[in-house]
Amino acid sequence: MGCAVAALVVLSARSEARSPELKVLQSNTASATAQFGVASWYGPEFHGLPTASGHPFDMKALTCAHRKLPLGTLIRVTNLLNARSLVLEVTDRGPWVANRLLDVSMVAAKRLGFMGAGLAPVRLQVVSYPQADASPVSQAAARAVMPQPN
Repeated sequence: MGCAVAALVVLSARSEARSPELKVLQSNTASATAQFGVASWYGPEFHGLPTASGHPFDMKALTCAHRKLPLGTLIRVTNLLNARSLVLEVTDRGPWVANRLLDVSMVAAKRLGFMGAGLAPVRLQVVSYPQADASPVSQAAARAVMPQPN
């Protein structure tokens, strides 16, 4: 499935006039639930500004922005074009561009191998949810975002 997703992004990204047209897919596997989509990165223009977590954005930290996952969630992000992966912490909300799953910090994009391209097809897997906010409401919200396999 990963190769097919990567091929779709590469094919749809060939035209510079339009951005990759990859919808966020969810896939349940025996071991974990994953999300597939396009990642972009953000850096100098936001460096030092407050994030949704309240901490200043550090473009050299291994962090990312996701629309719905709880802040403090650790996720494994894998670039489907080169199989590089990293564990990142969700510290911000976004991306606010259509058809994007994730915004990663500049250093994360560099390590994942797509800083120059700006975009990459990725797989996202939750490693752990934050422990500090373990209320039943936040646990239910987390399950709604990343449904657990049956």
